[in-house]
Amino acid sequence: MPDNALFPNGAALVVGASGGIGGKVAEVLAGDGCELALVYNRKPDAARAVAMHVASRATVHHCDVTNTEDIERLVTNAISEHGRIHTLVWAAGPLVDQLNLSETPIDKWRKAFEVEVHGFFALVVALLPHMRENGGGSIVHLGSAGHLRWPERDGLSVAPKASNESWLKGIAKEEGRFGIRANSVLVGVIDAGMFHDLMGQGAFPTEWITETQKMLSIKRWGQPEEIGYAVSWLASTRAAYVTGQQINVSGGYGI
Repeated sequence: MPDNALFPNGAALVVGASGGIGGKVAEVLAGDGCELALVYNRKPDAARAVAMHVASRATVHHCDVTNTEDIERLVTNAISEHGRIHTLVWAAGPLVDQLNLSETPIDKWRKAFEVEVHGFFALVVALLPHMRENGGGSIVHLGSAGHLRWPERDGLSVAPKASNESWLKGIAKEEGRFGIRANSVLVGVIDAGMFHDLMGQGAFPTEWITETQKMLSIKRWGQPEEIGYAVSWLASTRAAYVTGQQINVSGGYGI
């Protein structure tokens, strides 16, 4: 690895690379010199478009993270393609209905946890032996700024991500001796991806927009590349002594 390289040889495994935020995170990582293993579930064309657009070498992989055989296949294939996976970026997550907790059907609640919590956990556990054998690695989770101030009707997103925040601290504690770090970027309202989808569904009326912007110190929506900058830093050698931490990229939401 050159003295000025931000990443070891190998690749970052970006789960959710076909999404508006995940794709931009991948672009930022590539711009900083990182190879990519891009993972999608339902949008192959979007993932391939990201691979074609980035400057670094990128491969594209399918995975349903609720399927353990899919996870095993993904890990094997990504390592075969790149030699090493030094970073896992979790940017996945299904589009969730905006519902009060009292109105949330238990099947939707279970599905959110099955994907966001159990899927992420299974993938982390599958990658840990490889990271240990190769001198360490970095895990970066895209969480929610809603952990700091509960956003009305967003429990199906915030609650699973909050669960991840809890056990990720355990990964940071247990795996640091092997050079493995685990951190999170808490994502605010970002002008991309799920926010666009929900806006198109009419989930955010004018009153919601007005009230949410009042809660921001920086009076604009965030841009997806701003999440990418935080992810890239946490994944890089510049953050080699940082683990078990959260960076809140939300324009001051929650202050």
